[in-house]
Amino acid sequence: MTGGMRPAVVAQLGDRIRAARQELDLSVAALAERSDVSRRMLTQIELGQANPSVSTLDRVAAGLGTTFAALMGAGEGAAPDGIEVWSTENGSWSVLLDAIDTEQLSVETWKWRLVEADERRGGSGVPSPGMMIHVIEGALEVVIGTDVRVIEAGGSGRVVTDKEYVYRARDGQGAVFTSVALQSRAKGSAG
Repeated sequence: MTGGMRPAVVAQLGDRIRAARQELDLSVAALAERSDVSRRMLTQIELGQANPSVSTLDRVAAGLGTTFAALMGAGEGAAPDGIEVWSTENGSWSVLLDAIDTEQLSVETWKWRLVEADERRGGSGVPSPGMMIHVIEGALEVVIGTDVRVIEAGGSGRVVTDKEYVYRARDGQGAVFTSVALQSRAKGSAG
């Protein structure tokens, strides 16, 4: 099961994207070109009618000259318990705990819980210097292509890739972990 963002988060996100786009005086078509996301998808996101993937939101954020974390409202003023970004009916979830943005880099702190056969795909095509992961409970598999890395409870690991990856609990037994994701601040093209 893949799950998705809660409807309230989707609506709030659409409002933030529309406000950021309008602040930059961009049309939907201009943002579509900057972000490589279709006009139709952007319109659906702004209206709260689409449940976009994190990779799509990374591209939109880059097109706006900001970060996924900023679009989600993380950072200064964010609730201390974070923002639940993704969840499934089985009980898996991810929470964006906090973020710091600099001119060149966004640093995002996440907490995750994966249960049963749930998995979470990532990798947006936006360049990333990497992720640091620490497993609190269970064992986490990080799958990149045919490579499967296992990080056991109490262990940490680093993932650096420009490819898609998958998080999943080993043998569906469940895993709780934290991650710190480094995201390059890609600037949208002028226009």
